[in-house]
Amino acid sequence: MEVKNIGATYLTFLEAGEVDNILSLFSDSGIVVSPLYGSKPASQFYRELQADTEKSTIIRNGLFLEEQHNRIALFFTYEWTLISGKVSTFDVVDILEFDAHNKIEKLTIIYDTIVTRRLKEGLDQNQ
Repeated sequence: MEVKNIGATYLTFLEAGEVDNILSLFSDSGIVVSPLYGSKPASQFYRELQADTEKSTIIRNGLFLEEQHNRIALFFTYEWTLISGKVSTFDVVDILEFDAHNKIEKLTIIYDTIVTRRLKEGLDQNQ
C-alpha cells in the first residue's frame, strides 16, 4: 500500500477507534510522540488514548508527501470527546515516518494542548 493510502486509512481507523487496525499499520518497534501523552510504543499510546476517548470526529484538511524521506504529514481538525463527555476541538498535524516496508516507524503529533491538557488532567483526577 502506498504511504498516501496508509495515511488516509490511518485517519479512518483513528476516527472509528479501531486500535487493532491502527496498530496493524505500525512496525513492531513503532512509536508515537505526543505532546499530551509523551513518547510511547504505539500499542501503549493507542490503548491509553482509547481508554480516554468516548468519540472522535476528524475533518481532513490535507496530506503532504515527502517522497525522498518516505514521510507524510496529515493535517486535520480533531474533535475529541473524552470519556468524561467534555469535548476538545483542535487542528493537528501528524507526521508519519515509514520503514522500508511502508510500516509506520514513528508518528509525531503536533498541536496546541492548552485546552486539551486541562480537560485530560481533570479526567486523570477523576479516575
